[in-house]
Formats: sequence, structure tokens, C-alpha cells
Amino acid sequence: MSVVKSPLNEQDRKIVGDALQGALVDLVDLSLVGKQVHWTLVGPRFRSVHLQLDEVVTTARGHGDTVAERAAALGIAPDGRAETVAKTSGIDTLGGGWIRDTDAVRTLVDALGAVIGRMRERIEATAEPDPVTQDILIGLTRDLEKHHWMFQAENA
Repeated sequence: MSVVKSPLNEQDRKIVGDALQGALVDLVDLSLVGKQVHWTLVGPRFRSVHLQLDEVVTTARGHGDTVAERAAALGIAPDGRAETVAKTSGIDTLGGGWIRDTDAVRTLVDALGAVIGRMRERIEATAEPDPVTQDILIGLTRDLEKHHWMFQAENA
């Protein structure tokens, strides 16, 4: 059942829906990874990395909301449930316990790099069927790439 009618044809709606759902899952999981690392971080660079992690979480949550609302506007029910995120995320599983600042930075570099790679595929996939969605994906990828650069610089 869809109470919202999409301006996209069915084939384009499928492509765009898959891109938006994948982006939502990545952003929800990235925010969860960021918070878990934020809470368990230790080491001499604790404060700076701790604050930087909150910036990533804020970015992921903000863009996640935009992505979910775009999906809803196209008649696609977004699914950010924990079960869906756990089953479909492309981010590596994070171990439990305390995490050293250098390991935390590597974890974020890897997670951001993986998400950015998938976002770039979604940007390409949505170019023809929905440039509006593509624009959203471009903007959020730009912000993720800035975080990726900053975390890489932490361990340079």
C-alpha cells in the first residue's frame, strides 16, 4: 500500500527506492558506529576525536532524515529499523569494549570510505531516473568525504 503517489515510473521508482533505502541504512549504521566509538574511546587524543565523532553522527543523522523524507515523498516507505540496518548494512561490525584513539580513527576512515563508495554508486544510478535524489546524494557524499579527509589526517 502506498498513500503517496510517485511522479516516477515504476522502473525509476525501484532504482531510486533502492538507492535511498541503501543510503538510509548506511547513514543510520554510520551514526550508530560513531556513537559507539564515541562512548568507548580512550587515549591521548580522546577529546578531539570524541568531538569529531559527534560531528559525524550529527551529519549522518541529519542526512538520514533527508534521505528518509525523500523516499517518503516518492511513495517509498523508508525502513530504518534496527533489524533492517543489522541485516543490510555494508559497514563492518564493530567489536565491543574500549577502543584506542588510533584504532577509532582507522575504524571511522574505513566506515566512511565504505559508505562513500556505495554513495558514489548511488549517485551514478540515480542520475537519469531522478536528478533530485541524485542531488541529495551528492550533497551528503560531499559532507561524508570531508569527514573522511579529516579522520585520515588524524593518523597521518
